[in-house]
Amino acid sequence: MKSKKGGIVACGHPATGRAATAILDDGGNAFDAVLAAMCAACVAEPVLASLGGGGFLLARTGQGGRTQRPVIYDFFPQTPKARRPSNDVEFYPIVADFGPVQQEFHIGMGSIATPGAVRGLFEVHRELGFMPIRRVVEPAIALARDGIEMNSLQAYFFGIISPIFKSTEASRTLFARPGDPEKLVGEGDLLRLPEFADALETLSIEGEDLFYRGEIAQAVAADCKAHGGHLTADDFAGYRVERRMPLAVDAFSARLLMNPPPSNGGILIAFALALLSDDDFAASGFASAGHIQHLSRVMGATNRARLEQDLHEMTPDAAARTFLDPALVDAYRQHLLGRPWMTRGTTHISVIDADGNAAGLSLTNGEGAGYIAPGTGIMLNNILGEDDINPHGFGHWPRDARLSSMMCPTIALTPDGGVTVLGSGGSNRLRTAILQVLLNLLVFKMPIEDAVAMPRMHLEGETLSIEPGIGDALADARDEPFTTVDRWERQNMFFGGVHAVRREGDGRMNGAGDPRRGGVALVV
Repeated sequence: MKSKKGGIVACGHPATGRAATAILDDGGNAFDAVLAAMCAACVAEPVLASLGGGGFLLARTGQGGRTQRPVIYDFFPQTPKARRPSNDVEFYPIVADFGPVQQEFHIGMGSIATPGAVRGLFEVHRELGFMPIRRVVEPAIALARDGIEMNSLQAYFFGIISPIFKSTEASRTLFARPGDPEKLVGEGDLLRLPEFADALETLSIEGEDLFYRGEIAQAVAADCKAHGGHLTADDFAGYRVERRMPLAVDAFSARLLMNPPPSNGGILIAFALALLSDDDFAASGFASAGHIQHLSRVMGATNRARLEQDLHEMTPDAAARTFLDPALVDAYRQHLLGRPWMTRGTTHISVIDADGNAAGLSLTNGEGAGYIAPGTGIMLNNILGEDDINPHGFGHWPRDARLSSMMCPTIALTPDGGVTVLGSGGSNRLRTAILQVLLNLLVFKMPIEDAVAMPRMHLEGETLSIEPGIGDALADARDEPFTTVDRWERQNMFFGGVHAVRREGDGRMNGAGDPRRGGVALVV
């Protein structure tokens, strides 16, 4: 009989969390648990998570682990090896309805990049997992077969981007409301994904070659050839998981491990922390005029640095040297400017086990391309339709290249032996959300629950968006780096969704799921 390992998980849905705790309770480690949660999220959070997308895992093993060196597994989507002529590509816009505003997304076969999630699942498991892969995916298989009742938040997501999920017959059928095929599942409806359950079970038996060299790859490649997609069998067969050393920076007496270049999130958060490092940021108090003014300036300076230094044109080493160069940090302390960037569908999972193994996994499918891989129940991504990771314009992406992302699973190591894992959903807003939670933890010394729950702000262009609890001090702010204030009536997923867990030096564990995105924290 396996002994219980124990641990804690924070994520965006109770069912996602229960998949992780079931594995921990059965003797699995943090890496088994985070992979189980990743698969379950594809059922419980189907708009945000899919094995047709990709993401990143930041792993740090505890004492007794196979390796003591932290590592980032990059299984983000890869651009195709060749481009079809633009007049032969299925690529078109849809309009998502957010209520007060509408936003255009691009979908179709021509929006699909080579997915990495399945390869990431298997390679992480081989290197860090303890339990058999068939046991790791069991909770997700059961969830997909038995079904899950849609909660209000997931139903809201379906409502926003319903044009994507209604764009193909396969997707409409898969996500139809029971008894009413003209509508998508809504709050209280039971979503069952039996094809996904079968596909996941078969993958656990046959391995990832089924997806990358076998029937699934062949079917997707054939559909792309026939209906205007770029992907070929060579794209699937050639996909590789990249392993990188995390970006390690010291800030406010903590050692931070973050997603390194070519992804943008870690280096930009590190840049923002460097801008704050010479200041007595805590002196004015949380949500004070000084806090609002200074943090908004840092957000603006980081936005400007991202644009002017053009991370997309730099090698990883050059990006780190450039952005963390003291001369550049000092220069950007003097001036602020911003520009809006889009928020995309992402979910995050944080796990720490009793042995101190720590895992932070961020997963995205973009919004989804509308295309379902035949016989799998898996919607593929629309990453080639994401304007914020296609800086040279649609259809001008570099061939056979790992795309950049803002996703940033993060680990904070404190002198008292504490380990904190956190990350967030979103794109540009996820880095400001992570930054603020880190400041709440490291500067304002808040408990983890308060650090996640406290009101947030976000600067885009010259508009400062604020949650309730921050705005009272605005009247006392001077020389603001913003001209417009957008006051939100309540906390909102606009400001990210940070799911965080912490293991204290003495072994005690606590965590917090972000209420803005239906988050939960569960302890075994």
